[in-house]
Amino acid sequence: MKKLYVYLTGILFFLFAYNGLSQQKGASIAFESKVHDFGRIKEVAGRVTHDFKFKNTGDQPLVITRVTASCGCTTPTWSKEPIPPGGDGFIRVVYNPKNRPNAFNKSITIYSNANQGNVLLRITGFVEPRPKTLEDTYPYQIGGLRFKKNHIAFTRIYKGQKKTQLDEFINTSDEPITIEFTRVPPHVTMKADPQTVKPKEKGTVTVTYDASKKNDWGFAVDRAWVKLNGTELPSARLTISASIQEDFSKLTPEQKSNAAHIQFKEKVYDFGTMEQKTTVEHEFVFTNTGKSDLVIHKVRSSCGCTVVSPKENVIKPGQSSFVKAIFNSGTRVGRQNKSITVITNDPNMPTTVLRITGIVNAPGKK
Repeated sequence: MKKLYVYLTGILFFLFAYNGLSQQKGASIAFESKVHDFGRIKEVAGRVTHDFKFKNTGDQPLVITRVTASCGCTTPTWSKEPIPPGGDGFIRVVYNPKNRPNAFNKSITIYSNANQGNVLLRITGFVEPRPKTLEDTYPYQIGGLRFKKNHIAFTRIYKGQKKTQLDEFINTSDEPITIEFTRVPPHVTMKADPQTVKPKEKGTVTVTYDASKKNDWGFAVDRAWVKLNGTELPSARLTISASIQEDFSKLTPEQKSNAAHIQFKEKVYDFGTMEQKTTVEHEFVFTNTGKSDLVIHKVRSSCGCTVVSPKENVIKPGQSSFVKAIFNSGTRVGRQNKSITVITNDPNMPTTVLRITGIVNAPGKK
């Protein structure tokens, strides 16, 4: 019995050893290190480079088929020729810190015929940001002025509400500049302080948005032009935007339960396939399942190729209606996805997004 035990143990040892040896056959990649820390580097110093060195510890030539990085800021190059058994190779990694301040942690994936499969390398470090220039702080130039923003976004604003934002500027010219604003929409007021700014002097523009005077709902965009020393420059304009919504925050639970509610039969319509320069129509049917009149504030499409219109703007409780959408394929081709935004007085669902999708055939394709 003891001899049988020794015999079986020997066979198992041989099998494990043989299996281990067989697994080592083929190409095998062994890196000196798989992680490199660049430490603290300066953004102004530009790109940094590190070579990850490796050895083929297998018994077959090693071939690196491709190397990919997790970020466009990291560029790898590598040994392109087959590495013989016992031979050395490298993966060179170049990291570009431009406009990437603070800590970084990037991965590089090695694809090869090595028996280990894909290998992951990693670079880390910390980028000390370059000192900000005047152009960085005030990136938008209008004549002799530079502004911090050329788009004043009020994001969400309730109907009847007023909001104010500031935009900073600096006179980079050698002469005083007087600032005025023209073609300002009636629901917006704009004032520069100071109105006449001296050379190298800073100032602010106060922009006030009065949503009660804006006859619109949802996302709305306006523009105002800047006049410098009495002259309106062709491209001297500022953009003002806001998302105008109804304020439901003061409704009581009882008022909410008695409010209107919009319920669509479907929110996505797939027209299948269609030809160029043709149209397709669809009616998105909905019902007011609430207890008060449903008011359609606005219906808009994401594309001028889609015309939308509600059958009516006030829908009684229990009544059904529809929003008609007409999609014109024009010269488009391939998969189409167009959205329709419906804004109502439903406190639980003030904004509903509908979608039209389908494929426009290329010319000559049936």
